[in-house]
Amino acid sequence: MSLYEQLVSRDIARKRRRRITLSVLAALAAIALAVTGYVVFVAVQANNNVKRSNALSGLAGVPKLSKDTNILVMGLDSRVDEQGKPLSASLYDALDAGDQSIGGYNANVLMLIHIPANGQKATAISIPRDDYVQIEGIPGQSFAAKIKEAYGYGLAAEQTALIAAGKPDNDATYQQARDAGRKAELATVSAFLGSVYIDHFVEVTMAGFYEVAQAVAPITVCVNKATQDTYSGADFKQGLQQIDAKQAMAFVRQRRDTTDPSYEFSDLDRERRQQAFIASLLHQLKQAGTFTDIPKMESVLNAVSKNIVVDSGLNLIELIQQAGSITGGNISFTTLPITGFGTSPSGESINTVDVADVQATVQELLSPAPSPTPTPDASPAAGTPAPASPQTSAPDTAATPAPSTAPSTYSDWTGALQGGSIPCVK
Repeated sequence: MSLYEQLVSRDIARKRRRRITLSVLAALAAIALAVTGYVVFVAVQANNNVKRSNALSGLAGVPKLSKDTNILVMGLDSRVDEQGKPLSASLYDALDAGDQSIGGYNANVLMLIHIPANGQKATAISIPRDDYVQIEGIPGQSFAAKIKEAYGYGLAAEQTALIAAGKPDNDATYQQARDAGRKAELATVSAFLGSVYIDHFVEVTMAGFYEVAQAVAPITVCVNKATQDTYSGADFKQGLQQIDAKQAMAFVRQRRDTTDPSYEFSDLDRERRQQAFIASLLHQLKQAGTFTDIPKMESVLNAVSKNIVVDSGLNLIELIQQAGSITGGNISFTTLPITGFGTSPSGESINTVDVADVQATVQELLSPAPSPTPTPDASPAAGTPAPASPQTSAPDTAATPAPSTAPSTYSDWTGALQGGSIPCVK
């Protein structure tokens, strides 16, 4: 073959390889676009299918003072579905929490998620369910009760009024009463925290939590010490372990140890468990690349869309995008302070609170003071130890950060639990 023929042959080969390469790139681009389009389609479907509520329209007079976003998560202890009907026998067995005759409409989980508009660290604030507060948002009524009970009181008051006014006792009346319960809970939480503006809310029942946990299981958690509880069904070994959806229910519900009387639990330790579960789940979803795993994402979103109620203005797609910004650990979890344990006038066990202290804590968490920028003149002299950073509530982790491969350890409910890993808790 002549030199000319060799050059021509090489040029043809190069063009053929280029065409093949371009074809492969075009195919990959088409696949990527198809996958992206499918993800968006799934998210849009979930966004359209989720149950909506106008309960936030009842929070009149609370001003929005910043571009930050506040989302209140309400976890109900209800053992019925969104129509007030009993769940299946298999689901009651999985929940291990009794049937429809147990529980009511208490908001046993109350957590305010604060997402700063400037991209700084998000904050999750747990509100202890038994805090004894002034109940708001129920027309013509003013009384104190546990903060978790605002939902049930609001629902009952509205349902009674509607039936007395001649309305039929049907699903429409029930749903109207549910919205009244939401309004009462939202108004009570907002007032207790210091007239905090709530942009959105997410309501999930026990059944909803279980089915979402099913979609993402197995879930990795960590406990400091082996523990069992016959009431919640908890049975956990010490250290890291993977759990299924039924065990996840027990993990977030445990508040006692029935095998070791010296291992004291409380509702506040359960709050920390719930925080740890969310932190672990966020970390796990990021590590697993769930947002790029289409079947997994579809399963999660389908579970979410069927089993939660959100306000009419919440866009699930935007929420997913916001959640993505905190999966890397850019979030901390804090439980509001109490002054002690007491008894209500009706004889119920309650948490006593200093409202002014609670509101000051919330204000500090939602609008933290900027860290001072050190100047050369302010540097400590050589050999002089730097002063410790002040903390409102010292975390119970060691002063030296744990290696990235080891979980951070929290022995009680005080201090801030940091996201970004799988924390080990009581």
